[in-house]
Amino acid sequence: MPDKDCSPLHVLIVGASLRRESLNNQLASLAARAVKATDATADLTTIADFDCPFYDGDVEAESGIPAGAQEFCRRLKASDALIISSPEYNASFSGALKTLIDWVSRFRPQPFNGKQVLLMSASPAMAGGNRGVWSLRVPLEHLGARVYPDMFSLATAHEAFSEDGHIANDMLRKRFDDTVKCFLDLVEAAKRYPTLKKQWVEFLGEQPNAAIDRVEESEVTAA
Repeated sequence: MPDKDCSPLHVLIVGASLRRESLNNQLASLAARAVKATDATADLTTIADFDCPFYDGDVEAESGIPAGAQEFCRRLKASDALIISSPEYNASFSGALKTLIDWVSRFRPQPFNGKQVLLMSASPAMAGGNRGVWSLRVPLEHLGARVYPDMFSLATAHEAFSEDGHIANDMLRKRFDDTVKCFLDLVEAAKRYPTLKKQWVEFLGEQPNAAIDRVEESEVTAA
């Protein structure tokens, strides 16, 4: 039987570039429009709102997890899903985003575990930043996130947007809108329908050790 929770979906959308005129932040804004068009709510932000130093275990031991990571964790836990529009730096994703993920990974329970995630990228290059989002899948899936298979990468992005902020090419615009809608359909099903427990186990050493192993459970949609 469907869940009785009929509240609108709430989606956290992050433009993962520090640059003010970033194409990826522009794509994130477009994703927020697409989310709102489905009657879901969008929490649009950029990674600049979650400033953190490089992860350092000594800093964590002395002063705890920084405020930027705490705020991201709060907003992630309040959301039903996460959309990230991430730039590609040297065939990978940015150090700022990796730093944020590293800090957030220290929370218990792990806020990425079981979270539905859609990855996007935009780049002036012909690959559209696609290598960056492929590499971004690795730490997110390691932390238990359920990363949507169909990522969206916008090539020649410096020429791709119309004056009103939409994607100018009709075919690409439809593919973008369809990707967001199909992702939200999956999120809807995961939120509303009967679930089972998915166990996430991380072995940090060669042998299991209760002092360092992490075992958590999250709810996932039943088949």
